This record gives sequence, structure tokens and C-alpha cells, in this order.
Amino acid sequence: MSHDAEEEETPPATPTTTAGKDQEEETWNLQKQALIRELSQKLINGDLQAKTEAARDIRKLVRKSSVKTRSKFGAAGVIQPLVSMLSSPNLDAREASLLALLNLAVRNERNKVDTVTAGAVPPLVELLKLQNSGLRELATAAILTLSAAAPNKPTIAASGAAPLLVQILGSGSVQGKVDAVTALHNLSTCKENSIPILDAKAVSPLINLLKECKKYSKFAEKTTALLEILSKSEEGRVAMTDSDGGILTLVETVEDGSHVSTQHAVGVLLSLCQSCREKYRELILNEGAIPGLLRLTVEGTSIAQERARTLLDLLRDTPKEKKLASSVLEKIVYDIAARVDGADKAAETAKRLLKDMVQRSMELSMNRIQHRAASCTPANIPSA
Repeated sequence: MSHDAEEEETPPATPTTTAGKDQEEETWNLQKQALIRELSQKLINGDLQAKTEAARDIRKLVRKSSVKTRSKFGAAGVIQPLVSMLSSPNLDAREASLLALLNLAVRNERNKVDTVTAGAVPPLVELLKLQNSGLRELATAAILTLSAAAPNKPTIAASGAAPLLVQILGSGSVQGKVDAVTALHNLSTCKENSIPILDAKAVSPLINLLKECKKYSKFAEKTTALLEILSKSEEGRVAMTDSDGGILTLVETVEDGSHVSTQHAVGVLLSLCQSCREKYRELILNEGAIPGLLRLTVEGTSIAQERARTLLDLLRDTPKEKKLASSVLEKIVYDIAARVDGADKAAETAKRLLKDMVQRSMELSMNRIQHRAASCTPANIPSA
């Protein structure tokens, strides 16, 4: 169906007049409108088999169509009967309606909101509980798509979907895990929700996913954002230290990540150290965090720089006595410069020394990165 539509919309090879093209386009639009009416009537009035076939036809038609076509289907009243089919005892009908709704919602905010308003979330949550991995992961993709619309977030956040998405983090396919992380990230930005989206059970699978992905990827940014949320609770912090290689993975993200993922990763390490310096200081130092933190004080976002400086202060040998206005590194280098060149030239000397130290730390970090790259297998998680 969609292939035929593409052929009809493609300009013919032989020259035609503008009027001829306009006539062809108008004819196709009339045919498409008639087809939309026909399919909507099948969904509303047909038996289960007719509804299932109509849902499959809708999916095919909108898969490569414009936003306008999706909007026309929504206006024709297809969303409510498709949502009703999600609760059908017939698995084929469920799958057909789920795929149709998913395609109708892509790049169409109104259809996303109308789908949730029509009551799609409870049956989607039930689909997440199925042993059928195909339907479960399609439901995950649907929740990801629907949660991208801000008005939908409170309803989905309160639905009980989050713990089921966390289960997929540990047992789903690669695509299922990626979709679950993105859906949980969408829900984590819901300010109206007073119930925590995540609990400590999410830490271990998130750490494992962060180990496997490229630290500068968008996926790593979402994963570290969720880990930063979890680092605010004692249970989350304990789970991070209990996870094999948890702190090392965060340190590697500080070294290798994008501006966003490094900001979140240093935020996690800072939360750990601020909660109990005696418990976490040695654990962080033992994973070689200092070079990455030093570089971050110069190269990170303003938030990451401040967090890195605060963390470096906590990692000093002596307990923190008071909050320093500048970074520990800058203070140490300034003191050295003052003794060498005198107070009048200390600022200029310190700036040069700091630049040299950061350059050296970057070279050391790069050597470590190259060594790890030579000894590691390719990542399984996509970089998108």
C-alpha cells in the first residue's frame, strides 16, 4: 500500500504540465482520503478480523507518510478503536493495533496525547508483563514514543511502567534496553510525579550498559543522568559500589564522555564522596580519578568544573575544613608559583603550570584510553 503511494507521488519521467501535476496530486489526495474513511469504518464497525486487517493497513500506509496523513487518521477517529484492541485476547489483534498506534504517534504530538487520553497506558503496562518478548518490546517502544510528549509523562509515570522497564534493562534485546533507558529518561524529567521513577534495582543493569556503550554517546548521557538520580539515595549509592566495576566505569566516563555524560558522571562520584568521605574517597582514588577530574576543571561545563573542583577538594589527604573559592589544584599551583617566582608573578606562573599539568594529564588519559581500546572487544550498545 505504501509502496504504491510512493509511486503515485513520484513525478513521472516524461514532462507534464503544472496543471497535470496538480491534477494528479489532487486525485491521489482524494483516493487517500477515501481510503482513510474506509479503514476507519472497518475499525469502528468491523469484526475482529476486519479490524486487525485495517490496523495492519494503517500501519503500512502511515509508516512512510507525512505528518499530515497521521493527523488525518487521528481526526478520522481510528485511535480509540485501536486502543481498545490492545486489550483483545487475540495476540495478532494486539500486535496489529500496537504497531498502528506506534506509527501514528511517531512525529505527531497530537496523536501521542490522544493515544494516552484514549486509555492506552494500562493495556501497554499489561503487555510489558507478558512472556512474549516481541510484544513486550513493542510495548516498550510505544511507551518510549508516548513519553516524549510532556502531557503524557504524569500518566505514564504513575502507571507502574517504570519497574517493568527496569526489568527489560537486564533481560531485553539490545534495542529493548536502549528503548527502556530512553523511556525511563523521559519519565525522569516529569516534575509532576512525586513517586520516584527508579529504585536501586536499576543501578546494576545501568552500570553494565554504561560499561558496554561509547561514553560520549547520547545513550551514555541518558544512562549517566539516571545514575545521577539514583546516587541521591543511600540504596542507590550502595548498589553502585556493589556493582562490579561500578566506580571504575564512572571514572572512565569522566575521562572519555561527552560534556553531558561527564557532568552526570562527576555528579555521581561527588554524591558518593559527599555522603561518606571515609567510605568512598579511597574507592574513587584507587580507580585513578584524578587525571580526568583535573582535565574537567578546565574543559568541562561550568557545572562539571565546579563539581570536579569540589570533588578534588574532598579527595585531598586532609579533611576538608572549609569551602574554597577556587579549585584545590589552582590553590596548590598558586602556592608553588608564589614560592618560586614571588607573589607578584604567581598568578601568571600558576596559569602556565596549570596549563602544562592539564596537557600532561590529557596525554596520560589518552594513553590509558588507547591501552583499553587495544584490549577491549567492540561495544554492543549502539552509539546513538
